Amino acid sequence: MLLNVAISVMNANVSCLQSASGSTSNGQSGCGDSSSIWMMLMPLLLIVVMLVVMIIPQRRRDKKVKDMLSSLKQGDRVRTIGGIYGTISSVKDDVIVLSVGPDKVKLVFARGAISQVEDTGVENTMSEEVKE
Repeated sequence: MLLNVAISVMNANVSCLQSASGSTSNGQSGCGDSSSIWMMLMPLLLIVVMLVVMIIPQRRRDKKVKDMLSSLKQGDRVRTIGGIYGTISSVKDDVIVLSVGPDKVKLVFARGAISQVEDTGVENTMSEEVKE
């Protein structure tokens, strides 16, 4: 798409240069100079808008997730990307051990598998019927 725009801008410039030799009676050329400049700036404007709308917010989200993963510590209540809720038992490099459920079953996850840190533990709100 950008290639097509660039080709059309170049064709417009070539036609303007060719028509400049055969200018009108009042000394002005037949093509508008401001429109050709605008057509050259349009792809740059499109790229800037794409950066602002797509890339910058994604970088902010990535930084937020990276900060959350680096600040995980023992005792945090978390949810994994698979939907498992638990409490962190230990953290070693890229490996996290979670205590899950009322029986405190230990599960091992990669650090990147943690989706978010929870405020309250889901296992504390489970009724006796669900635990059995």
